[in-house]
Amino acid sequence: MLKSENARLNGWTFVDIRGRDLGRWIAEAKQVVAEQVALPPGYSLTWSGQYEYMQRAQERLTMVVPLTLLIIFVLLYLTFGRVSEALLVMLSLPFALVGGLWLIHLLDYNLSIAVAVGFIALAGVAVEFGVIMLVYLDNALADARRAGTLASEQDLKAAIEEGAVLRIRPKAMTVATIFAGLLPIMLQGGVGSEVMRPIAAPMVGGMVTAPLLSLFVLPAIYLLWRRNTGQLMSTGSVTHGQ
Repeated sequence: MLKSENARLNGWTFVDIRGRDLGRWIAEAKQVVAEQVALPPGYSLTWSGQYEYMQRAQERLTMVVPLTLLIIFVLLYLTFGRVSEALLVMLSLPFALVGGLWLIHLLDYNLSIAVAVGFIALAGVAVEFGVIMLVYLDNALADARRAGTLASEQDLKAAIEEGAVLRIRPKAMTVATIFAGLLPIMLQGGVGSEVMRPIAAPMVGGMVTAPLLSLFVLPAIYLLWRRNTGQLMSTGSVTHGQ
């Protein structure tokens, strides 16, 4: 059969790739073709199919991911009114995403658009954890200040511990709900599971490290920040820094 495209005769070579990352395979194939294939004058090669769709999606992600992080930072700043607390939540994101990276590695999933979407969703949940934790810590500090019980650094630690403890039960309920919703996707097969599993995997893995971060790491960093920015006053009060 004679086929033409863009007013040029063409022939198709179909390749079925399994167990490999499509982008890496195409990059290696391009290098091999460039080194071993000499095209006659007037001939050209075009890599098409799913590779084109992947390139378009990657181009969109290069714009969507930074824009998403910027929007998150702006919303955090509007919530707390201070750059320091917004940065505190943003800097905690890499640790919160570690669990998702581990599970992706253990399941031997290749980096794909579905995996990237799962990490974007995980980042949103991790930021939510951090925001609620900081709100509870600020409220606990404000209550202790009004009660006049911030006369020493030990009182500051006690107030932060009290605020963090109040988040254990609601955080456990949130994690349990996410697990209950995503584990069936991870464990069952069927039509569409090959797409949904890479999306759910980062969320399931991140539900291990994100709660640990907000329950243990964030209060510790919060304590260091409050102490090292002159929050503990000799008069026995703690004031918000700018």
